[in-house]
Amino acid sequence: MLRERPAGIPARTGGTGAVSVIRVGTRGSALAVAQTSWIADRIAKAAGGAEIELVQVTTHGDTSRASLSEIGGEGVFAAALRESLLAGECDLVVHSLKDLPTAEHDGLRLGAVPKRADARDALCARDALTLETLPEGARVGTGSPRRIAQVRAARPDLDVVDIRGNVDTRLGRVHGPDADLDAVLLAAAGLGRLGRSDAITDLLDLSDWPTAPGQGALAIEVRRERGDRLLEQALESVDHRSTRAAVLAERLVLAGLEAGCSAPIGATAFLEDELLFLTASVYAADGTRRLTSSHAATPESRSASDLAEAASDIAARVVAELLGNGAGELASSEEPR
Repeated sequence: MLRERPAGIPARTGGTGAVSVIRVGTRGSALAVAQTSWIADRIAKAAGGAEIELVQVTTHGDTSRASLSEIGGEGVFAAALRESLLAGECDLVVHSLKDLPTAEHDGLRLGAVPKRADARDALCARDALTLETLPEGARVGTGSPRRIAQVRAARPDLDVVDIRGNVDTRLGRVHGPDADLDAVLLAAAGLGRLGRSDAITDLLDLSDWPTAPGQGALAIEVRRERGDRLLEQALESVDHRSTRAAVLAERLVLAGLEAGCSAPIGATAFLEDELLFLTASVYAADGTRRLTSSHAATPESRSASDLAEAASDIAARVVAELLGNGAGELASSEEPR
């Protein structure tokens, strides 16, 4: 059973110490609730049909209208969820993995990473236009410094507009009665989870257009101490090892470059034919330069520890190559005025 309750009430336990109701923390946006509900259903089934409560938490990223670069990017959507979890107001929280800071939290751990959805970026444009067919001077909206840099690199003739807002708000700026944009860039995974894939007019290939580390994946975060046995078993059942290894490699690039989750960095990792591949690109804010590094590793087995070791190995090599070519200065370069 799935129901909603407000934040601020400590999680309840049964008389034996087992969690009688699994409380799942989420942001209140339509997308966050949709993806958290999907996770909650899977957790409930794996925990023997346990009762689930959604706890909606308001984050700084939800209330601020400033651009991600202005409010800091890293952690703006995660901090309040983490505080709610540490306060005992919920048993687990669900993040979009790309919004989660790369540094470990002393009191929390990554309980599970479910199988990743489509990691690509999607263009949603008027008149079924694509990135290639948008006319010169077309206005393209995005709040991501990475996407801004990529648009400027691919189509310097376009007018990139820094925007905020939920998915419906952004799509409304293309198709609504007061539309003022020709297109917006969004994550394909989010559109799919909201049932809005029909708005996509162009899917951008990861080989040419790498996305944010962890994009398309969700993260289930829990308190560091081990909790109820059924909850731990449920977390294990929804964890997807190859996804966890891929996003670990991508996020280690972000950490190694000491860049926040709003930095103009794209990374793509995947497991294929017993090899773990990783490609990462760092962009100048104005799109005029791009540095790329690609490496692969062969995990000794599909065990979690061997996959994590392979992810660490390729990420270290990619970071070393990028830094050696000047990526540190490129990633920290300021947005042109």
